[in-house]
Amino acid sequence: MKITTLSILTTLALASTSLSALTLYQDPATGQVFTKEGAGRVAMGDFVDAKTVYSENEAQDVKIEEAKVQSTSASKGNGITIINSKSPEFLLGQETHINMKFVPEDNPDMWLKAGVRIQGSFENVDSDQTGSQSDAYLRRVRFEVAAGFGKHSSFVMDIRNDKANYQQKGEQGFNVGDAYVKIKKPFDTSLVNFKLYRAKIDISRTETVKSARVLAYDRPKVADYAAQYITHNRRGTNVQMYGDWEKKIHYQIATGDATYEGKLDDALGNAVDDAAGGEISKQTFFYGGKIRFSPFDGWEETKRTETYFGEGKHFSVGAGYWAVNSIQVQNTAGGKEDLKNELINLEVSGHYGGFFAQAEYFKFKDVVEDFAAATLNTGDSSGWYATSEYVFSDFYYIAPFIRYEDWDRFDDKAGYDYESKIAGINWYLRGNTTKIGLYVQKETFGTSISDNGTSEEDITTVRLTSQWFF
Repeated sequence: MKITTLSILTTLALASTSLSALTLYQDPATGQVFTKEGAGRVAMGDFVDAKTVYSENEAQDVKIEEAKVQSTSASKGNGITIINSKSPEFLLGQETHINMKFVPEDNPDMWLKAGVRIQGSFENVDSDQTGSQSDAYLRRVRFEVAAGFGKHSSFVMDIRNDKANYQQKGEQGFNVGDAYVKIKKPFDTSLVNFKLYRAKIDISRTETVKSARVLAYDRPKVADYAAQYITHNRRGTNVQMYGDWEKKIHYQIATGDATYEGKLDDALGNAVDDAAGGEISKQTFFYGGKIRFSPFDGWEETKRTETYFGEGKHFSVGAGYWAVNSIQVQNTAGGKEDLKNELINLEVSGHYGGFFAQAEYFKFKDVVEDFAAATLNTGDSSGWYATSEYVFSDFYYIAPFIRYEDWDRFDDKAGYDYESKIAGINWYLRGNTTKIGLYVQKETFGTSISDNGTSEEDITTVRLTSQWFF
């Protein structure tokens, strides 16, 4: 086509901005171009004006952007996830995350998690003083739920019925365990985070690790004592700030509701309110903190667990101090005391491939020897434990483990020593999601804390365990 004709077509198309399309005609004899039909004129075709071209292109761009947004939302929202994609492949498949996660399509920063955890135990307990007995019970039964409110805040809680059918306690009842609001990185730094209400304080590494990830379902007795010494079940209502610096230094500081008279035990193992009329008349808030340090590059502790399934490495040391400045206790025998409970905790842990080891030391101040006495005698208590596991990742993830514990419930006085030895084996059928275990525990109680209170007591327990969660 001649240049003149092209120019005319372009001019006509640009000039016709009020039309959505224009049909042009040409006289073959003269080469003239017309906008209307006529004798001898041949239709050349429809031509879209510039305004329509722009509008249609803009509409197409909008559709492309909407498609991109929908694609992004589909990848983030409207999803349900449970499998831990970083998990190794076990006999029954990859381990699941703790709880299933639901993400809505219209706001991927909000989410809901829900899941269950159940641990069962069958055991035989043989005491040289009271004889042998068998027991089967549900060590832990829990329904867990969490909700994300946005980018920075979420809520976590669980409802639990632990030790159902344990010995002669029957079916027990349900109660709330964790129940806290987490405010994560409000200043966009991992150094500052908050938890409010019923969240664990780090009085012990093994007590802070989720029970789904511990080697033996019953933690060391000295650690369980620490869990009640400062605040009820280590999670009495509190406010805490925590964070980390490049995973090399972790810290936690907290204050809140202190001890519970039904769980604060004396050196004999009896709680304040076990004695007739025994009670805590009043007390102050607890306070304290914990700091942990991974000194070697590449050995940082990125998660709190007691088994790593033969993957990675870490080394960490930590120290904590917790206190309740005043706990006023009394009983009907006339015994009264204003206690200052103090707890010092030291920890060390590490793993390399399939090998894991962990140890902790505890020092308790102002422990009462006997809450039932007319005059309450106080002193110190100290203890420690060490545990280790080796996971055979090339042999179905079978993992033998051992644990030793030594605790003097009342220092510098005979008869209060406690010793425990455990040897066992766990089989991770699907990581911690599905596992079974078998172990033997040998315990020795000093004369003052034995069943008859006059001679040492040896107890041997054989326990078969299982766990399921998602």
